[in-house]
Amino acid sequence: MAALFLPCAAGVEPLLAAECAALLGIDPSVLPADPTRRPLVVLRGGVQVQGDALTAMRLNLHSRLAQRVLWPLAHGPYANEHDLYALARTVRWTDWITPQQTLRIDTTAQRSPLQSLNFATLRVKDAVCDVLREATGERPSVDTRWPDLPLTLHLSATHATLYADTSGEALFKRGWREAKGEAPLKETLAAAMLAAAGWQGRAEDGALLDPCCGAGTIVIEAAQIACGIAPGLQRRFAFEKMLPFAPHQAAWRRMKDEARSAQHAPAVPVIAGDVSFRMTDFATRNAERAGVKHAIEFKTADALQRLPPCAHGVLIMNPPYGERIEPKGTRGERPAPARERATREQFEGGSSPAEFFSQLAAHWKRHWGGWTAYVLSPDMKLPQALRLKESQRTPMWNGPIECRLFRFDLVSGSMRGGPAPAP
Repeated sequence: MAALFLPCAAGVEPLLAAECAALLGIDPSVLPADPTRRPLVVLRGGVQVQGDALTAMRLNLHSRLAQRVLWPLAHGPYANEHDLYALARTVRWTDWITPQQTLRIDTTAQRSPLQSLNFATLRVKDAVCDVLREATGERPSVDTRWPDLPLTLHLSATHATLYADTSGEALFKRGWREAKGEAPLKETLAAAMLAAAGWQGRAEDGALLDPCCGAGTIVIEAAQIACGIAPGLQRRFAFEKMLPFAPHQAAWRRMKDEARSAQHAPAVPVIAGDVSFRMTDFATRNAERAGVKHAIEFKTADALQRLPPCAHGVLIMNPPYGERIEPKGTRGERPAPARERATREQFEGGSSPAEFFSQLAAHWKRHWGGWTAYVLSPDMKLPQALRLKESQRTPMWNGPIECRLFRFDLVSGSMRGGPAPAP
């Protein structure tokens, strides 16, 4: 057993803990009072789970919210690079890698006293190679792109922790994305939005619609959830080449077979729209590669004009800037250069953000009563712009950008809140 660490985006920790508990059959209500005896602990920036090789495989295959699954190898205090070298030498590296295999070390730090993280990384690499050379007479080489053993070194102000990265590539890389939009949303963040909304693709959850779908990340995640498709089925993982996992290859094949057999037809509709034909084409091709094209209804339509497909459901969106929300009929103008688009305060087509959100709120109040809307935005004053009172706001980080996922319970004709701010 090992204390596996699953890092995630800030604000997603409780959602990830709930996901891990569901995947591993842990009842959060009966956890021991002593944190050291708990099979699952919520930490800052991630979740710690007690488990074995099969646990790591299952989490890699099924987790939608974790960024990676890290296996701890060594932990201890340090003051300099020599201490890191000594700490790395305590690991029995012959259990993890052969001289014919490759490795890579990624280093992160918070308030570390060291002057050079590159030198710290080099010293850990030296320790691994020295142990292998002393044991076998040979040393492994470094592969920065596709290593057989990716390692992660994390440095706090006083302690160092060395992990084996069982995921390899970050888990948001599901294996289907090729065509990207101008600012594609990470799959893990899209999954966090759906988890925060409590939408699991069940009949009682209702239909799901993203009216500004862009490259389709949110609706593809939603469709895979609705169809019971494990997020890791289309990709490879680093643990498949790691020596401690070699005895479990048969179990890994069974695990994937079970995941494939658990797929099913969706119980609710998943609907996507965008005002840009280019983006709906992107999204459609992405959905086809993700195996869920049949489960998503795509339609090029203006979010300010689209009518609800049914009486109730969930609207979820990450409002974009640029031509994707440009009103129809303005396509003939020559597009502005990318740098100009990035610095202009107005949306393409001449409408300001305040005008767009004011029109969107009026459209929702007129036609979308009975629906629940979730909007991800870095603008903390978005409810004022929409002239709606949010019923919930969940902190989330889109990369380095602090955002909020606002929930609005839409009521026909509702004009709660103050007037919209002037453009």
